Amino acid sequence: MTYTIDKTLDGDFDAVEAQVRAALADAGFGVLTDINIAATMKAKLNEDMARYKILGACNPKLAFTAIQHEPKIGAMLPCNVILREVDGGVEVSAVDPVASMQAVESDGLADVATKVRAMLKDVIAAL
Repeated sequence: MTYTIDKTLDGDFDAVEAQVRAALADAGFGVLTDINIAATMKAKLNEDMARYKILGACNPKLAFTAIQHEPKIGAMLPCNVILREVDGGVEVSAVDPVASMQAVESDGLADVATKVRAMLKDVIAAL
């Protein structure tokens, strides 16, 4: 089973990041966390790597609904969106919430995950 929704874009990393953030905002997602993996690896291990960021995206209304169905689901939130510098551009990957929520048995949660998956697919497709 595929656990991410992916697309590779041409262009500068910063420009792609701005485009991703705008597309997420247009779909009702906020970015709660911004983790610069490449900078962290350089600072902690003195290792160089291609640019790599994890954006923790959250749709507050759907996150609230998910928490109402399963209070411990916060351990799996927010939805991670990865920007990774690759040959020829920037790969954008979003977690597939349906795949990641399969371990939790809750019909209501499955419905929320399906909605979020559709929204993230639309965001990635719009890039």
